Amino acid sequence: MAKKMWGGRFKKAMDKNVLAFTSSIDIDKELAVYDCEGSIAHARMLGKTKIINSKEAGAIVKGLKAILSSLEKGTFKVDKNFEDIHSNIQFALEKKIGKAANKLHTARSRNDQVVNDTKMYCKDKIGGLIKAIATLQGSVLNAAKKYFGFVIPGYTHLEHAQAILLSHTFLAYVEMLERDKSRLNDAKERMDSLVLGSGALGGTTLPIDRLYVKKLLGFKRISRNSMDAISDRDFIVEFLAALSLVSMHLSRIAEDLILYGTKEFGFVEIDEKFCTGSSLMPQKKNPDVLELIRGRTSQVYSNLFSVLGMLKGLPLSYNRDMQLDKEPLFNSIAIVCEELGLLSGIFKSIKINREKAASIFKDESIFATDIAEYLVKKGIPFRLAHSITGKLVVYCEKNKKNISDIDIKTLKDFSGVFKKDIFANLNAASSVRLKRSLGSTNPTFVQREIKKWSKALKR
Repeated sequence: MAKKMWGGRFKKAMDKNVLAFTSSIDIDKELAVYDCEGSIAHARMLGKTKIINSKEAGAIVKGLKAILSSLEKGTFKVDKNFEDIHSNIQFALEKKIGKAANKLHTARSRNDQVVNDTKMYCKDKIGGLIKAIATLQGSVLNAAKKYFGFVIPGYTHLEHAQAILLSHTFLAYVEMLERDKSRLNDAKERMDSLVLGSGALGGTTLPIDRLYVKKLLGFKRISRNSMDAISDRDFIVEFLAALSLVSMHLSRIAEDLILYGTKEFGFVEIDEKFCTGSSLMPQKKNPDVLELIRGRTSQVYSNLFSVLGMLKGLPLSYNRDMQLDKEPLFNSIAIVCEELGLLSGIFKSIKINREKAASIFKDESIFATDIAEYLVKKGIPFRLAHSITGKLVVYCEKNKKNISDIDIKTLKDFSGVFKKDIFANLNAASSVRLKRSLGSTNPTFVQREIKKWSKALKR
């Protein structure tokens, strides 16, 4: 059985079932690189403050760098006989440099070591996630450029609502994702405080230099309360909450593409390399990737709830329950990173069906709001214009006619202000062009947004 970092007061060996139950090394091995980097900074500080001599500090740093190199090359052997990766690295260092390794843990506890490693990990992963989100935004933006001018029906309650540019829809995704980047940056800002130096919960009597360690590890500040620093997992909850929102947005995007790709909608086509088939039905091309993006959102939500539930009611400061924060964190990051890459590929290869979209606009009731606003421009109060247009739609449905099939005399029976110019408005291109409000689907405004995002995303 591997040595422990805490065995001094124990006379009996740990029961093998207890080791199996309490071990986290299969999960926290993800932190190995960050553990080495944090320990290198800690050792340098111990040498600088003369808590240990410079020769010992140098040997520790050299040994840790060798372990770090082996981790980066994939040659470091994770020993599952250790209860966690931190113990594994500590004793690997001892094997490499001898007794000097025993001085590395001076003035720190695994309590501050582990949470500090986790913060370093989170900061790094947030940076990668923000880049991945920006890549997806770029793919969506390129699709918006490619299919600029293509008009589709917009939906509310999954019913035809108004004509909109497909590019306007795609830019809505870009906006959603930008908020996700902002939330992740906010979470990173709040977690950017060094925990090392907090000890087990009350600090240390030794003359450490926390500001020096902060500088070495690139933190913006140091924690101000050692008990809070050790017991804080808010940063993980906030990260998971931000990831939950990212996942929700990816799920909504996936759902749109699933719907738009069905034969019933049919104006978007997903490349078959992102689809699967049926073992029974030869004709099927199933959007399984998109369905799994939608489905795995529940896993990301569950990970957030798992950590919130674990933290509920915990007394200050550290409790072993907190070991259970990492698996949900690592899992959510892995899911979201993978999905961002897949969606980026889907948007790069997405195709449209102009004929299918055009066929939907044969039902001119989708222009009803444009007709009501036409009447408003003629001086009719909106509520009355709404009523007139509603009656006109009912008349057309009852008589199986389109609005453009009705002669002007009949139209005047609904309102005397109707003139022949109304017929010019009954098409998709005119409908989007008529919009005047900032932020609307008007092609001029959408084009401006495309240019703005091209500059922001450097596309």
